[in-house]
Amino acid sequence: MIDIHSHILPGIDDGAQTFTDSLAMAQSAVKQGIHTIIATPHHQNGSFTNEKEDIHTLVLELNDELQNESIPLNVLVGQETRINGDMIEELQNGKIATLNNTKYVFVEFPSGQVPRYAKQMLFDIQVAGYTPIIVHPERNQQIIEHPSILYDFVHNGALTQLTAASLIGNFGKNIKKFSHQLVDANLTHFLASDAHNTTTRGFVMQEAYQELRKDHGNEAFYMFMENSQLIIDGENVIREEPEIIRKKKFLGIF
Repeated sequence: MIDIHSHILPGIDDGAQTFTDSLAMAQSAVKQGIHTIIATPHHQNGSFTNEKEDIHTLVLELNDELQNESIPLNVLVGQETRINGDMIEELQNGKIATLNNTKYVFVEFPSGQVPRYAKQMLFDIQVAGYTPIIVHPERNQQIIEHPSILYDFVHNGALTQLTAASLIGNFGKNIKKFSHQLVDANLTHFLASDAHNTTTRGFVMQEAYQELRKDHGNEAFYMFMENSQLIIDGENVIREEPEIIRKKKFLGIF
């Protein structure tokens, strides 16, 4: 299993704080059946500024530690960048890390809203030759209230990544329901842990994939699995035609 979103690098954001924490997370990941994980520390999010070169150095150090401890996990370079007006410049000057040095780049929105310039920035990222992946859209309040916003982004070429914990209800029943609606509407393309530790924000990937298979069938299960591999390989991912989530269907409150 491949996990494309994690905060396993030590001491640089709100994830693992020490190498001991990182190794504990690695052991937990392996128990879940994960063999490859992309480290995606926060960038331009509050006080967190983590540039590509520094992430690369720390990934090398962590992989050495994993090898020394005989933990069968391979960590790759990535980054979770909060959307901002300098993204294109930082992509071009090597401050923003794509996922495993591919064309895929994570884009994070503030939890409460979607910036007005988001549509233009997602377009500009694509014009620059990259493919934006919007992380955890199911936890964005404005997208929850207006799912058509996400439809427009996906229809125009963006991809999205769902959090494993959201799909199984760890963020509440409403976010769980919305997460399943995103799968049904072809508005999300990847399942990842966004793990920060081994307790409150763990991996739960096995549980999420079981839920995905139970509720959406083998086709969705294998598609999400394959898409993570395709990201690692830098290949085009599988995507189906997106559908609009009608408000009257959402949470039964419209």
